[in-house]
Amino acid sequence: MMMKKIIRITGLFCGFLLLAGSIPAGAEQLSVRTLQDSLLQRSEPVSPAYDLNHDNQVNIYDWILLKRRGLPSEEDVLEPKNTVHSGDATFYGGGYEGGCAMLDPISKDDYWITAMNLEDYNTAQLAGAYLEVTGESGTIHVLVTDLLPEGKKGDLDLYTEAFPLIAPVEKGRVPVTWKIIPLDSAADAPVSYKYKEGSTEFWCGVQVRNHRYPITKLEYLDSDGNFIELPRRNYNYFESMNLGAGPFTFRITDIYGDVIIDYDIPLTPDEIQTGHVQFPE
Repeated sequence: MMMKKIIRITGLFCGFLLLAGSIPAGAEQLSVRTLQDSLLQRSEPVSPAYDLNHDNQVNIYDWILLKRRGLPSEEDVLEPKNTVHSGDATFYGGGYEGGCAMLDPISKDDYWITAMNLEDYNTAQLAGAYLEVTGESGTIHVLVTDLLPEGKKGDLDLYTEAFPLIAPVEKGRVPVTWKIIPLDSAADAPVSYKYKEGSTEFWCGVQVRNHRYPITKLEYLDSDGNFIELPRRNYNYFESMNLGAGPFTFRITDIYGDVIIDYDIPLTPDEIQTGHVQFPE
C-alpha cells in the first residue's frame, strides 16, 4: 500500500511539472515528457528502450532514472572505464574467509582473490571489484575481498596460489598493472543483498553483492518518497537505524555514475536476497 501511495504521489508531481511547463524543450527533455505522458495519460506504450533499470517493465522508476541519465554527479564517477592502475603485487594466504569486505563465503573454485591498498579501497568503494591483473608472466582475474593497510596506492596482495600466475614466486614483490572489469557472475544474474547479522527494523546493515561494477552509493526510498543515502562502513555494509521493516526500494549508483532502482526487497537477515536488476555493461 505504501509503494502504491508513493507512486501516486510521484505521478501527481509529474503531472504538476507538465501543467507548470517546468521541463524545457530539448531532445532529452522531450523523451522525459513522452514517458510522463505514457505513465500519466495511459497513452501508446513507449519503446522498451525506456526500461532503464532492466526489470522488463516501464514505470515511474524509469522516469526517475531518465531524469538523471547523462547527469551523474562528479562525486559519483570514480574514473573512466578501463582506467589502468599500476603498483606492486605481493602475496598472502588469506582473503577467502574473514576478509575486510565481508564477502564470505567465496570458493577457490570460482575466484582468485586479492587484498587492496587503503587508498584505492576507499571505505569499501572497491570491495567486491573484479580486477584484471597483469604481471611479467601473465594476466589473471581477481576479486577484491580484503584490505592491505600498509600498501601504497595501486598495490595488491594476491592470494598465495594466484601470485605464480603473474610472476615468479621467488621474487615476492613485483610491479603489476590492473583495471576494473565486469564481474562475470553479473552477466546473467541481478544484484543481490545480504543483511548483517542482528539486523532488525530498528537497526539494519545491508550489503550489495553481485554488482557488475563496484558500488559507490546506496539509497533507500523513505515513507515521504525521498531517496536517503546510507552511510557505508569500511567492512562493506551500509547501515541505518531508519530503514524500518521493509520491503525496501533501493537506488544504487556504481563508480561510473550508472544508476539502478530495485524494489520489493524484503528484510531477510538469514539469507541472501536476490534482486531484480543489474547495471548495464
